[in-house]
Amino acid sequence: MNISEQEFEVLERVTDPIYALDHNWNLTYFNKEAARVLQKNREDIIGQNVWAVFPETVTLSLYEYYHKALEQQKAVSFEMYYPPLKLWFNIKAYPSLKGLSVFFNDITKQKQSVLNREQHYQSLFENNPDAVYSLDLDGNFLRVNPAMEQLVGYNEQELCKISYIPILVEEELERTNSHFMEAVRGKTQNYETRIHHKAGHLIDLKVTNIPIIIGKEIVGVYGIAKDISNQKKTEKLLYESEKLTAVGQLAASIAHEIRNPLTSIKGFLQLIKSTVKEVRSDYLDIMSDEITRIEMITSELLVLAKPQALDFEYERLDKIIEDVVMLLSSQALINNVEVITNIDELPVVKCIGSQLKQVFINLIKNSIEAMSTGGEVTITAKRYNSTEIVIQVVDQGSGIPEEFLSKIGTPFYTTKEKGTGLGLMTALKIIDSHSGKVNISSIQNKGTTVDIHLPIDGKSQATKSDTMIG
Repeated sequence: MNISEQEFEVLERVTDPIYALDHNWNLTYFNKEAARVLQKNREDIIGQNVWAVFPETVTLSLYEYYHKALEQQKAVSFEMYYPPLKLWFNIKAYPSLKGLSVFFNDITKQKQSVLNREQHYQSLFENNPDAVYSLDLDGNFLRVNPAMEQLVGYNEQELCKISYIPILVEEELERTNSHFMEAVRGKTQNYETRIHHKAGHLIDLKVTNIPIIIGKEIVGVYGIAKDISNQKKTEKLLYESEKLTAVGQLAASIAHEIRNPLTSIKGFLQLIKSTVKEVRSDYLDIMSDEITRIEMITSELLVLAKPQALDFEYERLDKIIEDVVMLLSSQALINNVEVITNIDELPVVKCIGSQLKQVFINLIKNSIEAMSTGGEVTITAKRYNSTEIVIQVVDQGSGIPEEFLSKIGTPFYTTKEKGTGLGLMTALKIIDSHSGKVNISSIQNKGTTVDIHLPIDGKSQATKSDTMIG
């Protein structure tokens, strides 16, 4: 490229680096600033082939851009990292009939600043203890951080093939979609929802959705999710505790007010039965049975009202269950119910035997009463693992509707015509005081299964064959 003396003088005053090439890729001009930045002596390289002077550029994007500019006679503009000097350049190449004029400048500081910001945000994203993810406008995952992978059990590759919908609990779908669409419209959303972990269990989440805005246009949604499952469990336990406290206070008042007059009524009824011959004995028997029932209810109320001042002792669990089965055998026979026991050799457990007996009485009676036309009650007791024993009571009764299962154990909630709901609530309280847990499952018209998990005391692993405790 031939440059006049006047043009040469003007170009030498330009502060940006400039060089020129002919159609054979030979350098025809190289100003002082270009020589300084690229660390070349321009007298040595003028007339030389640019690919020979800078051989590393053949493998860089610059090579393709320059050829494109000359072949299509169109200006090109691009950014490029130049490894030999560890610099970033912004390059503009303008073609002409004589060759190519190239203007470039060092943008390393600006690029480093951008990279630092990107790394800052990347670090905030990657190392955030909360689950962070981005979604497109259709709710498909674009990116997730490691905390999100750990939270849901899926890796990033798996999540980026789906939207958030497949992992949502179905009943949360409509509400969560509503919050997502509000975020798409530009409104930050805070809400709670539930999802399925890859392993199958449910997770309670507190979620924030934030619109992603680029150039004043919403292009997606950021999500920040926090696992609040433990918090939810704590809140539920606190609620149950408060409920039990309220019931206990009510129970104590009722039991106290009923017991004294009940004693008097029972005494006078016995006196009437022994002295008054004109009264029908069946009436008196009904009255006596009903008074006994009231006494039983007040006893259950007192269990709920205050802790029992009883000491835990080592007991044979199999003996407790066998005693209860024998006690209820006549009731089972009357109701055409067969009680089947399958009890393994078990370690003794530290417990309050009379309370556990009350639990098993309540559960087995419930099972017998649930089978109006007869059937089988199966009682199984075995080691669940090295630290727990599981006792299972299975009946073939009418079952409990799914929508009512969550209410089981609520005071005064019962499916029985004459029930109070206190029996099962008392049983739950007793098992809880023994550091155990109760799981109830049921299928309508097929039956109910109750699993009781009780801890094995660490100090005693002796089985009933080794230790005889009466």
